[in-house]
Amino acid sequence: MIEYIKTPRLKIAYHAYGDSSNPTIILLHGWPDAPLTWSQIIPSLVNANYHCITPYLRGCGLTEFLDHQTPRSGQLTALAQDIIEFLELLNIGKIHLVGHDWGARIGYNIAAVRPDLLHTLTTLSVGYGTNNPKQNISFSQIQQYWYQWFFCTEKGRETLTAERRGLIKYMWHLWCPNWKVGDDEFEETAKNFDNPDWVDITIDSYRNRWGFSPNIPEYEEMHQKLMTSPKIDVPTTVLHGGADGATLPETSANKEEFFLQDYQRLVIPEVGHFIQREAPQSVIDAVLNRVS
Repeated sequence: MIEYIKTPRLKIAYHAYGDSSNPTIILLHGWPDAPLTWSQIIPSLVNANYHCITPYLRGCGLTEFLDHQTPRSGQLTALAQDIIEFLELLNIGKIHLVGHDWGARIGYNIAAVRPDLLHTLTTLSVGYGTNNPKQNISFSQIQQYWYQWFFCTEKGRETLTAERRGLIKYMWHLWCPNWKVGDDEFEETAKNFDNPDWVDITIDSYRNRWGFSPNIPEYEEMHQKLMTSPKIDVPTTVLHGGADGATLPETSANKEEFFLQDYQRLVIPEVGHFIQREAPQSVIDAVLNRVS
């Protein structure tokens, strides 16, 4: 069943599982993905007596903007503010946060600016401090980010608009060289990319990440703080696939200095970008070890 919460800008769609009186784990999907990505993870967390909530990020699935004049910004600070407001409106106190890809970036941002909202953080496939356009990246990672450079062109927008399923399935193949998504699983996920704001949010997010689209003024204070990579005062676990073809494992290495509490990083051999789909038990074990 789909439930909804209205924030100042969005009507956020989400699923909830398990007893709401139990401790809550919020699981944030990445791009290009949807809450279905957690389908192999949720049952074990519910069986371990956790309440799980999986929201749809802005531009995905049934989440929609309340006003057609609101900028369709994909700025990661804006996405983090969406989830901060979502958590405040849930009014359930501190939660455990699990995020993959964009969801991991959102998780780091929330942990950095609002640690009071989180008990723990578990992130998949993304290291901390990789949202800054001034960051140094290797030649190999520059190559893996080809789609981000492509989306900075109008040809990239046109291709994503006209051929989104073909392009995304091709990207998933590159990102997960040892795993093949089933057609039904992919199509069920891809339905969420038909949201009318999905292309605009996607294009703006990658252009903004590399300094090619403007920041939203109301988020500027948070943005400037995040650009300094403030230290995170939340117990954190990072999982990275050893065969990740989108964000190389090197991008999450050597980040210990940014974490003030217990920090763990695990690299899972032969696994690609979608760890929760490819090696769900590894994610379940890591989450339960962190939240317990």
